Amino acid sequence: MAKQSGGKRQRQGAGGGRGGQGTGGNRERRGRTPGRKGLSSDTGRSKGRSAGSSVRGAAVRPGASRRPLGEYIEGRRAAAEALRTGFPVKRALVADAEGRRDAALAQLVDQLREANVQVECVAAEQLDALSSHGAHQGIALEVGAFPYADLADIIARADAACGTGPALVVVLDHVTDAGNFGAIVRSAEVVGAVGVVIANKRAAEVTVATYKTSAGAVMHLPIARVPNIARALEDLKAAGFWTVGASEHAEGNCWDAPLTGRIALVMGSEGAGISRLVLETCDDLTKLPQRGATESLNVAQAATALCYEWLRQNAGVLERAPIAEAPSTASSLGKNVQLSGHFEPHNDTNVPKYDGAVLMGEAGESRG
Repeated sequence: MAKQSGGKRQRQGAGGGRGGQGTGGNRERRGRTPGRKGLSSDTGRSKGRSAGSSVRGAAVRPGASRRPLGEYIEGRRAAAEALRTGFPVKRALVADAEGRRDAALAQLVDQLREANVQVECVAAEQLDALSSHGAHQGIALEVGAFPYADLADIIARADAACGTGPALVVVLDHVTDAGNFGAIVRSAEVVGAVGVVIANKRAAEVTVATYKTSAGAVMHLPIARVPNIARALEDLKAAGFWTVGASEHAEGNCWDAPLTGRIALVMGSEGAGISRLVLETCDDLTKLPQRGATESLNVAQAATALCYEWLRQNAGVLERAPIAEAPSTASSLGKNVQLSGHFEPHNDTNVPKYDGAVLMGEAGESRG
């Protein structure tokens, strides 16, 4: 266990959070750490544009029609997953010519119609114009505002799924890069986290880029936007979470730190790391062990490694615990079906079924 310093505060019964049940031993709350200077290596730096840039910045290709306004998720499997999870969808744009000859696409359109989603047949050039990566596969969904959760929803999910057992919440202190944000959400969902918390200003939010870089994980994991990260940590503490910040200034690494039970893992921004106030609010600090000469991992890589260390330390308990159910996203599907153009859906019982995995690139390829 890492050494602790400063105003120590005993915390009984690790694992279940404050006063909860768990598998670890006693913990001590770390003392205050002055200043925020040099706190960048806990996250690393993210340079350049993310590979998952928003379609808002996509250039219209020569000869293509003007790109419609709005946010879109594209591709058949992404559309099928959005439909399955009840993700807010305003309308579906379907390539007219491709829809006429493609039974799989026709089946998906049938499913959209059954869900009362407005379907419009458009020229393929229109889909080309709005596509962010050229793999729309003949369909794009215009989506509504992302249904963010409240922090209370995430805590309630932890209570319902985990009781006083292990639960993970990933808290991002002003991570700004869309690619890093999406990758972190993906890792958090894969290890079974109950939610992600982000700031409502000066931070990456859920956009089309996040759908891609998270490989659809944003549809399965509640994400809460809060006005004050430090206050959110206090609320998580009150709910039994032990707050652990990732920082190069930690005295011990994650192999020594007790990450059992209810953990709120705090990751700092790409440039400045964890802010001073948030750092002081954390119960403990930890870092990844390092042998090489490179300064650090970036925030997405570091978060993934720490999420898996939480999973490893809690594996024995988690194997006996139920998996937290994916939240049902708020639905804003249209009430009336309006099928424009001359698209005629086909019914084909031999059309392959979608397995629910969201791949935002070509079929069979994840471009995160």
